[in-house]
Amino acid sequence: MWSDGSAGPLYFTRPATISNQSTGKPEKRQFMTMRTAGSLAILVFALGIALTGCKTRGKDAPMTDPAVVYERAHKALVQTDYPTAIRIYEALMARYPFAAESRQSHLDVIYAYYRAGEPESAIDSADTFIAENPTHPRVDYAWYVKGLVDFERMPNFMERWFRVDLNKRPPTEARRSFLSFATVVEQFPNSEYAHDARRRMVYLRNRLAEYEIAVARYYVERGAYVAAAQRAKVSIEEFDGAPAVRQALEIMVYCYDQMGLTELANQTRQMYRNNYEGEVGENKGPAKKKWYKLWLGS
Repeated sequence: MWSDGSAGPLYFTRPATISNQSTGKPEKRQFMTMRTAGSLAILVFALGIALTGCKTRGKDAPMTDPAVVYERAHKALVQTDYPTAIRIYEALMARYPFAAESRQSHLDVIYAYYRAGEPESAIDSADTFIAENPTHPRVDYAWYVKGLVDFERMPNFMERWFRVDLNKRPPTEARRSFLSFATVVEQFPNSEYAHDARRRMVYLRNRLAEYEIAVARYYVERGAYVAAAQRAKVSIEEFDGAPAVRQALEIMVYCYDQMGLTELANQTRQMYRNNYEGEVGENKGPAKKKWYKLWLGS
């Protein structure tokens, strides 16, 4: 207690005795304290909302910028995370269909589908891009990947190992792949993919020619000489330069002889002499060993 009997300075007054005072000053002190606490609570609440908003904006910000979304997708593609890349590319193309990044995404997603083992989706994406962007400077890439997808649908290792006669199988994928690569070579001769496309076309040309010869021989075995000669002729006209052309000439000579078309048979024989040594039928070639003989080394 102070000498004058008062309770001392205001800032020494205990909160428990404030409500029992009759001077009015402690009541003012209580009011000021509650108002300050309320202001502090409002400030903390506002700060929390601001921080939450910043966090939310930081999380959603990439989806508001096509360039940032594309970078995320491209990063996943480079890291061979193809499912993630496909998901982001598809979201980008759906949300920003007219952005420059969306057009590039159409090209990238073709490759992503191809590497992810989704050939049908890759071909559909390539067809869509070609139809919508026929004059795009990278449309050659879409044609190339389209041909590559069909090319890799060729016979697998097990079929080759067991010597499956693939010539009797309709080469549907091989024909589509050949046409796609031919588009790259003929329409875009200066493309960086033209050289590889041309090399693959050589293999496909031989494959397609062998199938035509297999069909021609099937007709020969059944006495359908007209159909056999026609198949052999198609093999020569469409796949000139293939090893099977020699066999095609032999089949044509045989069929013309069987039908009594001496003039055509002689013309075909002369064509054979001009391109190959010997006479028709002399090229027997080495006999192929069976797969089990190759396995046993005999």
